[in-house]
Amino acid sequence: MDRISALRNIEEALRDFEDGESDLEATEQRVAGVLRSYATDFEGEEGVRAYRAAGSGRANGLVVVAESRPEARERIADLLDEEPAALDVEVSPV
Repeated sequence: MDRISALRNIEEALRDFEDGESDLEATEQRVAGVLRSYATDFEGEEGVRAYRAAGSGRANGLVVVAESRPEARERIADLLDEEPAALDVEVSPV
């Protein structure tokens, strides 16, 4: 899914919510589904892929897109203001 398609799908989900055709929980699920579909398209494209933080703590389960495991570790560390060495990341099936 390209960026424009993702944005259109999110806009449609928001429109349905605003029109009362969808509740907040269903809208959140639709938007999350669009984001997950969008993120899976990074696999194999220009060397970027999704990485998920593993282990305990705030980082566990956090997913970022990066070109390498070290870059993913740095991105997660920056997001959480933590030391990169304390983080373990793995390729994510998103």
